[in-house]
Amino acid sequence: MAVIDDMRAWFARSGMLMRIVWINIGLFVALRLTAIFGIFSGSSGLIDFVLRWVEMPSSPHLLLTRPWTVVTYMFAQYDLMHIMFNMLWLYWFGTMFLMRCTPRQMFALYLYGGLGGALLFFAAYNVLPVFGGAEGWLIGSSASVMAIVTATAVLMPDFRMNLLLIGSVSLKWIAIATIVLVLVGISGNNAGGEIAHVGGILTGVLFAMRLRKGSDITRPLNSLLDRVAVFGRSMGQRRAVSKGVRPADKGPRMTADDRRELDIILDKIKKSGYSGLTPDERRRLFELSRNIK
Repeated sequence: MAVIDDMRAWFARSGMLMRIVWINIGLFVALRLTAIFGIFSGSSGLIDFVLRWVEMPSSPHLLLTRPWTVVTYMFAQYDLMHIMFNMLWLYWFGTMFLMRCTPRQMFALYLYGGLGGALLFFAAYNVLPVFGGAEGWLIGSSASVMAIVTATAVLMPDFRMNLLLIGSVSLKWIAIATIVLVLVGISGNNAGGEIAHVGGILTGVLFAMRLRKGSDITRPLNSLLDRVAVFGRSMGQRRAVSKGVRPADKGPRMTADDRRELDIILDKIKKSGYSGLTPDERRRLFELSRNIK
């Protein structure tokens, strides 16, 4: 279908940040459509059944039978306000994160943050007496988003962001306020979810602190993904050659001139902040960030 082909092309042209956003939105729409279908087909319990195969369980036995949920949970949302807040927060802070780091680092940190949240959630439910052996289910990208939020705040603490009704605020204060709200929420009805947020926060802090010392904790994962990608391309090229088809040309790469231009823009941000950039410089920064591999 032409619509599906257009959506695929649109996704392929998108940068890493928007790809993550589209995956989250796509899963949200799919889950909502499943719920609507269940209601009108007389199977109102269908959505609960489907969610149980997407959400991450706290039960060790169930997790062993559904190991993929460690990843699927961090891309899925069912509540409208939940996904709206997470995607806005991810887009705003993800855009700033890309001023200092690469799209590959952002994707790896998104996964790391989700895994950190899953680990803390699982440990809390199976170790802390307060949960008393209760069964919990984890869903949502909040832990992953919190990792990117806190990493950005640690890397760019004095970068200022304009908030509605408040004005210009440094990222460090936004991050601190977010952490306080998460800690307060642990005493509420969603204690397990808030604990997962703490896991994402700790992951983001670890990434930023290690990066400041010249160590990139996302490198092992990105190296693994590179090997998988190389293997996939190799298999695809072999199939293409066997069919007499030439492989497509690779996409754009950052040249030496592009790198020098990016360094100049980043130096200007360091001296006068993002607000000191001209509209053309902001546009160029976004274009260059998409070509970083």
